[in-house]
Amino acid sequence: MSTSEFPEAVTATGAVRGRRESGLAVFRGIPYAQPPVGKARFAAPRPAERWDGVREAFAFGPPPPQEPLGPETPPSAASGDDWLTVNVWTPEPDPAARRPVMVWLYGGAYKFGSSDDPAYDPRRLAGEGDLVAVTFNYRVGIEGFLSIEGAPANRGLLDQVAALEWVRENITAFGGDPEQVTVFGESAGAGSIAALLAMDRAQGLFRRAIAQSVPGTFFSGALAADIARALAEGAGLRPTVTDLAAVDPRKLPAAGAELSVRMREFGHRWGAVALTPTPFSPVVDGEVLPTDPWTALASGSARDVELIVGHNRDEYRLFLLLGGLLGNVDEGLATMALGAFGPGPDAAEEYRAAFPDASQEYLFELVQSDWLFRMPSLRLADAQVAGGGRAHGYELTWPAPAHGGLLGACHGLDVPLTFGVFQGGIGGLVIGPEPGPDTEALSARFRSAWTAFATTGDPGWPAYDPDQRLVRLFDTEPTVAAYPEEASRRLWEPYTFAELPLIAD
Repeated sequence: MSTSEFPEAVTATGAVRGRRESGLAVFRGIPYAQPPVGKARFAAPRPAERWDGVREAFAFGPPPPQEPLGPETPPSAASGDDWLTVNVWTPEPDPAARRPVMVWLYGGAYKFGSSDDPAYDPRRLAGEGDLVAVTFNYRVGIEGFLSIEGAPANRGLLDQVAALEWVRENITAFGGDPEQVTVFGESAGAGSIAALLAMDRAQGLFRRAIAQSVPGTFFSGALAADIARALAEGAGLRPTVTDLAAVDPRKLPAAGAELSVRMREFGHRWGAVALTPTPFSPVVDGEVLPTDPWTALASGSARDVELIVGHNRDEYRLFLLLGGLLGNVDEGLATMALGAFGPGPDAAEEYRAAFPDASQEYLFELVQSDWLFRMPSLRLADAQVAGGGRAHGYELTWPAPAHGGLLGACHGLDVPLTFGVFQGGIGGLVIGPEPGPDTEALSARFRSAWTAFATTGDPGWPAYDPDQRLVRLFDTEPTVAAYPEEASRRLWEPYTFAELPLIAD
């Protein structure tokens, strides 16, 4: 067994042995915290225990408990309770190298996701960017984000902080520079990054951040508690540690899946949240997450962090496809969506006046794209600049080639472009069976911009300011232009993004 074929590194809790793959040293399944089971169920993460000898780091750790993404989703090959693990790709585990570090936070509506997803393989980023890439698991769904009496809120966010603390303490052994850490994530991963930017306990753990399609859903304590009661009651339980910890963590996700089906029943209490596909989001609890990200950033919470934040042009169209609604939205559905998600009581009339030639389906899609991803992302850039920080904005306008181009620049399209992984999963859904030259070229631009930013803080286009609003438009021929969604921006200008409230009965 040669040292070069099976490289080793020494962490604070013990030595690990990885494999050489595609010119990189790869280490998988390293615990960054103890398994959150037994008496530690629903608790904040605790430091991993030490081990003797050299631990083989060849396989991903098991994913956190979660409901299946769909009936065709194969179960993970990994089993066990060691959900909280990290994985590292590095050109060489040389402590003297001090390479930039990129740490990925996966998305998945705060209820799905794991780092063993092939879509999140960062080998092209690490190899082409000459940097160290890290992925990790964090608790999702009930385990990570349900408001439970007797448990800390936002356990998934606490896991993320623990993983970033592991990076700070250990990444030098893998050739990384703990002073040059960039976090990047998409959808719920981007929402998590927005939360981390607002959290005192995450300060100093990363220097740069890339937030791709930030969701605007952050729950008030009252809303989160009401959702927890509804979920627990559906399973004949109370939303307490005692009741929920008595259920096997692999069986409990069924209660979340059952509530997801029934959420519309609670529209009179939960508002637009009841029309979304997930009952989970970060909770503004005043302790783990002191306030919502827009307020925090505008107050300067992240002024020392360099930020890229942006979105895709046609975010919600993916959900039309998945929900069987493409070509099936009538005026009634459009009016319902405009009333539920729009920025004010006259949103239906205002949207129709601002987009007079829009179809009913486009209005249905547009208002949900704006409410859920586009305007929250734009306003995060505004807040960062208002707080004295620096931001770079972007919009992906390149249409997904799969399904005859019907998806446009939909939600999730940036994931295969970021990693250069196109087969299976989200890549197969939005790219198709084989990437064409345009796909490869745009993906190369994404990777180049992201790795340049992680290395220098400059992604290759001007910083965002609220006057000119210059952003990068990622398309077949990328350009820099004023933010193109001006009509939506104006409609939402009076609206304040903040924690979502519980509506009185």
